[in-house]
Amino acid sequence: MEKQLIGKSKMESSRIVLGCMRLADKTIEEAKLILLTSLYSGINTFDHADIYGGNGKSEEVFGKAFKEMNIDRSTVILQSKVSIRPDEGTYDLSYDHIINSVDGILNRLQTSYLDILLLHRPDALMDPKEVARAFDTLHKSGKVKHFGVSNFNPHQIDMLQHFTKHPIITNQVQFSLAHSLIIDEGINVNLDQKDAVVRASGILEHAVINNITLQAWSPFQHGFIEGPFIDNPEFEELNAMLDTIAEKYDTTKTAVATAWILTHPAKIQVTAGSMNPSRIKEIALGTDIKLSRKDWYDLYKASGKRLP
Repeated sequence: MEKQLIGKSKMESSRIVLGCMRLADKTIEEAKLILLTSLYSGINTFDHADIYGGNGKSEEVFGKAFKEMNIDRSTVILQSKVSIRPDEGTYDLSYDHIINSVDGILNRLQTSYLDILLLHRPDALMDPKEVARAFDTLHKSGKVKHFGVSNFNPHQIDMLQHFTKHPIITNQVQFSLAHSLIIDEGINVNLDQKDAVVRASGILEHAVINNITLQAWSPFQHGFIEGPFIDNPEFEELNAMLDTIAEKYDTTKTAVATAWILTHPAKIQVTAGSMNPSRIKEIALGTDIKLSRKDWYDLYKASGKRLP
């Protein structure tokens, strides 16, 4: 699988990231098969969060499976996220919460360091100086090598970057054929229609200018994780076009939907959360497809969008 550098770092990551949110319900043996399939498919980056599976259960399962497989830690990229506190129903990016959360993550993953720590959601009460101090502490201790964010807008990233010397190298955002806000606002500039409403705040353009790697979460979902659009009768036109393009490239609709994201020159990664080994292989096939410009736009228009 083709690799890419993550932001301003020298880390070479697979273009597909395996999201491990649903790993909590798997046995250790099932988790091993998922990891093995991912690695054989060329995936070397694994995404976590301290809340996945409830109280970090997904990280715990991954850590046990990873240790039993005796995988060389230096060959993979492990990232996790902090800030959401289900126990309080709040977001928390205080110094103490960040530090304590990372210690818990490392313990569950059974590793001495994270390659990337992401701030999961913006905390309205976030003090960027306090976050910067946490970054310094974690980096100096060797517990975290690089830092990123998730679901942040450009101004929030700039505010944080102003106070920290550590480059923000990733921003994880929702993006798919059926949820393309980061594309829509750039196509419909200064028009009096719903797709012209600025909801993504120039996330895509800001990332390109600042060499921040976007990671697309829910790449096969529509709305706010309402469900998949592939084989969904509500997306009849899109599925018909996916079928047409899949036949052209002798592949599957899932692989085409993956390729649609990967085709963008911003080098957006696909964060896929499937725990089905067969589907993981199918998603990985998308990295071998080079869609034409017409293919890309035909799929975009079939999703219900129009070009002005």
